[in-house]
Amino acid sequence: QQSNVTSYGATALAIITLETFAGTWINTFIICVLCIAWVKKKTLNSNEKILLLLGCSRFCSLCISWAYSFLSVIYPNYLYVHTILQLVLFFQTFFNHCNLWFSACLCVFYCIKIASFRNSCFIYLKGKIDRIVPWLLLGSGILALALGIIAYNIANKPHCNNRNSTAQGNFWEASIRMDKHLFPSFFLLGFGYAASFTAVIFSAVFLLFSLWTHKRKMQTNSMKNLSMDAHIRAMKSILSFLVMYSINFVCLVLNMVYVTKKRSHMTFLIVVFQYTFPGVHSLILIFSNPKLEKALLKILLLERSVKCKVC
Repeated sequence: QQSNVTSYGATALAIITLETFAGTWINTFIICVLCIAWVKKKTLNSNEKILLLLGCSRFCSLCISWAYSFLSVIYPNYLYVHTILQLVLFFQTFFNHCNLWFSACLCVFYCIKIASFRNSCFIYLKGKIDRIVPWLLLGSGILALALGIIAYNIANKPHCNNRNSTAQGNFWEASIRMDKHLFPSFFLLGFGYAASFTAVIFSAVFLLFSLWTHKRKMQTNSMKNLSMDAHIRAMKSILSFLVMYSINFVCLVLNMVYVTKKRSHMTFLIVVFQYTFPGVHSLILIFSNPKLEKALLKILLLERSVKCKVC
């Protein structure tokens, strides 16, 4: 039975490592392109600021999650040394919520910047959105930090520091007993998911309604090409995020349901998707952003030309 647990953990770690490598590479690409543009232009627009912080938070989230998975499979005893588990849970909660809220800020930004309504409040927000974005990002970071501190305090309770229950090879049983006491942290994560998910849903609905009304009132093809393309590009990004966000929210709920199932296939699939989400959505953002897409195509073409010259 111990060898089966070890084999299961090694297989999960191998798949998680591949997904983490792909996700970190994609987000590193976003960070590098935006940082180079920042150095050249000496400034970034609001969209690029959100994308830069989102890429950084996803990169850190993937690294912290991979470190947790690595320790839980290879060195499970070290994970239960005092403060290590608490710090891992703090950083996981912080970067996960930064990821969620920065993504929601991006959807809200697309909605306000591109949608066209005659409401005076919406027109005011449209004119002030570039000044509002830094405060949205700051508020998201503060909220994520507060939830991270709460998660740290939950993990710091005595029932989470039982070192005698973590013998080598019994990580799965020990983690199940510990996770039963960490249900409050799951509900904190669920609160972050639900609040940001609501913002994404409203952004998608408003932008879709704006696209519908704009299409009805359109008169010339030139206006249609300029505005319709912006609407459609934003809708692709928001809807793709909405679909993945919905699946990710379902995975969070299933994770709480299957937390007591030892070596469950459903738990394995949930973990696999949660590691896939940051990389796949970042890849969608690259192809929905002309600057990032152009930079990626340049790199691919350069690599292809180098290979042809070598051959």
